[in-house]
Amino acid sequence: MSQGSPGDWAPLDPTPGPPTPPNPFVHELHLSRLQRVKVRCGRGASGGLVGPEVAFSPTLLQFCLLGALLAPIRVLLAFIVLFLLWPFAWLQVAGLTEEQLQEPITGWRKTVCHNGVLGLSRLLFFLLGFLRIRVRGQRASRLEAPVLVAAPHSTFFDPIVLLPCDLPKVVSRAENLSVPVIGALLRFNQAILVSRHDPASRRRVVEEVRRRATSGGKWPQVGKGLEICSPFLLQVLWLTASQPCSIVDVEFLPVYHPSLEESRDPTLYANNVQRVMAQALGIPATECEFVGSLPVIVVGRLKVALEPQLWELGKVLRKAGLSPGCVDTGAEPGRSRMISQEEFARQLQLSDPQTVAGAFSYFQQDAKGMVDFRDVALALAALDGGRSLEELTRLAFELFAEEQAEGPGRLLYKDGFSTILHLLLGSPRPAAVTLHAELCQAGSHQGLSLCQFQDFSLHDPFHGKLFSTYLRPSQIPKASSPGSPTARANGTVQAPKQKGD
Repeated sequence: MSQGSPGDWAPLDPTPGPPTPPNPFVHELHLSRLQRVKVRCGRGASGGLVGPEVAFSPTLLQFCLLGALLAPIRVLLAFIVLFLLWPFAWLQVAGLTEEQLQEPITGWRKTVCHNGVLGLSRLLFFLLGFLRIRVRGQRASRLEAPVLVAAPHSTFFDPIVLLPCDLPKVVSRAENLSVPVIGALLRFNQAILVSRHDPASRRRVVEEVRRRATSGGKWPQVGKGLEICSPFLLQVLWLTASQPCSIVDVEFLPVYHPSLEESRDPTLYANNVQRVMAQALGIPATECEFVGSLPVIVVGRLKVALEPQLWELGKVLRKAGLSPGCVDTGAEPGRSRMISQEEFARQLQLSDPQTVAGAFSYFQQDAKGMVDFRDVALALAALDGGRSLEELTRLAFELFAEEQAEGPGRLLYKDGFSTILHLLLGSPRPAAVTLHAELCQAGSHQGLSLCQFQDFSLHDPFHGKLFSTYLRPSQIPKASSPGSPTARANGTVQAPKQKGD
């Protein structure tokens, strides 16, 4: 194996393609020079990409004074109010059986506890600096609109939208029941709980939402589920409490009644509702979502990562001066060979422990911390600009195809297919398995032949373009200069920074 310079290979196509929707999970700040002088030092002040939950930066004076004096008092008082909510939430469901909780709560429990939680919730947000909630439009009655949808869901403070809606029932993760106080509030709310670990949970949630929505106004409105956890929770909480005043605008749009065609196609109905809400917000509608912690976008019948981790692996290897095309992997087609991190380092001739750990963590490990060397071989081949797409897809097939139980030839089954798409495109494995089943319906086998796999990856109207965009540039870019555009892994081009940014 030999090592080359970082500029010997390039995985991305720098030529702009058709416009792609922006990543809704990041927010790019455009600050003037004066604003940059005023904002505090940090990632948000550098003009880079920041999460939507940190889309603001206080001035240095404000951060020093209000962050040190006002924020601790506000946060302390807010936590006190949060714990005062617990007795009201507990009292509403105390002594009730699971069967009784399947029906809406009425009587004194509804009057006393509901109003108590509503008032204390408004006080909690007031103490955090949300001094005013401006409401535009008029909320429809539960008979006219039994389901409420709130968008966009981007911050930890999104539950504030429940206040002008009179605390509708929500859909939330079952895991949130174990969160102190929050779990009690979900039981008080009679929330509809969904488990990410139970495949049948989504179906039960849909049935429960339908049952409540068709109760003829017996149940309160069902609202959009709201997340409780946030990777920037403490930072967002502190910075928000450092603001002198935060104002929230809530706008109620007219009720969207489905057409006859939308009634037959729920996906069409959902997409059209999303489009109407995006137009009202003045933002583009996308098909992006989170699968676990991975942001993905729907392309055809497949979900692919917005930024595949394959190129993160490429960055690590480039930094180490490794040329993937010069690595003699020696992987055996159709045979799994598990290797340890030490053997991985020897095979790639990597000596830096941090580089080895970063590159090794890209691959899926078994219970013993071993990885399949076929995964390594395919990833390195994808990063090697010397192979054509035909050669790469043939290699992928040869590495993961298996002998048929009956009959000659080899077929690519669901496990190998999902591994290939996960490595090359960052596709979640369950989505790839579903697509594999759809592709196999046209044939008499439970696997794909080489011809079928290459038809999918090279000639399919949706996915063929996806493979070429992610995996092969149309031209090798020259070494980047300070003013040249940089390409992202999803094929979009990031504009060069202006002088002074």
